[in-house]
Amino acid sequence: MNVSVEKLGACKVLLRFEVDAAAVDTAFARATADYQKQARLTGFRPGKAPAHLVTRAYGADIEREVKRRLVAEHYKQAVDREKLRPLGNPDIEEIQFARGQGFQFAATLETEPELTLLDYKGLPVEVETRTVTDADVERAVTVLREQRAAYNDVARAAQPGDVVVVNYRGTCEGRPITDHAPTARGLTEQKNFWLKIEPGHFIPGFTEQLAGASAGDRRTVTVTFPADFVAPTVAGKEGVYEVEVVGVKEKLLPELNEEFVKQFGVETVEKLHEGVRQNLGNEAKFRRLSAIRNQLVKHLLDRVTCDLPDSLVQHETRNVVYDIVRTNQERGVPKEALSEKKDEIFSAANTSAKDRVKAAIILHRIADHEQITVSEQEMTNRILAIAQQKQEDPNKVAKELQKNNQLPAIHEQLLTAKVLDFLQLHALVTETPARA
Repeated sequence: MNVSVEKLGACKVLLRFEVDAAAVDTAFARATADYQKQARLTGFRPGKAPAHLVTRAYGADIEREVKRRLVAEHYKQAVDREKLRPLGNPDIEEIQFARGQGFQFAATLETEPELTLLDYKGLPVEVETRTVTDADVERAVTVLREQRAAYNDVARAAQPGDVVVVNYRGTCEGRPITDHAPTARGLTEQKNFWLKIEPGHFIPGFTEQLAGASAGDRRTVTVTFPADFVAPTVAGKEGVYEVEVVGVKEKLLPELNEEFVKQFGVETVEKLHEGVRQNLGNEAKFRRLSAIRNQLVKHLLDRVTCDLPDSLVQHETRNVVYDIVRTNQERGVPKEALSEKKDEIFSAANTSAKDRVKAAIILHRIADHEQITVSEQEMTNRILAIAQQKQEDPNKVAKELQKNNQLPAIHEQLLTAKVLDFLQLHALVTETPARA
């Protein structure tokens, strides 16, 4: 076998193969013999049909199998010999293939970049020492009460903390806002819209101007759209809103009693406080772990310079864009507003994707260097945990994960976690007092 190697870019390689005719004929003979053992032809017992009849009946299948075997065998040999680190499957181009002739084919593949691992042990990390206080617990319980607050109509002027129900119509430079931003219909006009009178709610400076208003009042509200406003075409400009106050609602928190706490599966107020304290403690541990790992990854990204494979960056960019769009839609951001910011979203996603891909490559290289692996038992344990969370049969879950090709992602998650555990174990962690 002759192989030539051509670099098409920092992370792309073209391999050209020439397999001699003798090796091709040997591969045909072996594949034909394998088909002979299983062939069922009329007039012959299974496995007893002559080779030439088997070739006539299964010729196309045998050719495909010969090509598959030759490509797999020689591609692996070349990758091992050239010490390449392929990413994904190669693109194979057949150039010449026939019995009695040499087999010529080409393989284009993306590879991991060349990089030099600097010392990754003893990375400096700084974390806050944080404990759960009684005040933390009280604040969390108040949040639970606010989530179940009642809003009652009141016949008085609106005060800070109240909700006003309004109809409004907005203009910018004397024209409807949709003339400037056609997709911003919600910013131009709304009916029976709820606004909480507190700084920063809705458009900055808007709701504060409704304090003291009563049902039936009409007010003109003037605002300046922020520089980073969701509709960039009006950012920095002045908006004028004609507002009709339909009603005023007062927020009332539920009493903190046994009836209230039963909604959370506990019998007493004390038990609710205990549960909240435990949850806040778990959250603090998670934040601490996240802070440590984020700093470790940032150190690695800053210390290592390397090229990145285009296909991985493009694939990860699509994933990040999807996550950004989904998260913002869940927050209530309209599709039109997201569409107006598509270039900014793509730019942010591409930057994030490059960091993710680079971090994954570095962590894999550390795993190789430290011989960190994921065992079958660890994979099984994760599948069992997923099945328990879904309350489904583990065998069914395992089959679904395999069918949907999700097992590699689970393996990647486990490997990444183990490498980060290793880095954290060898990090220089400095504790600092918690900020208010």
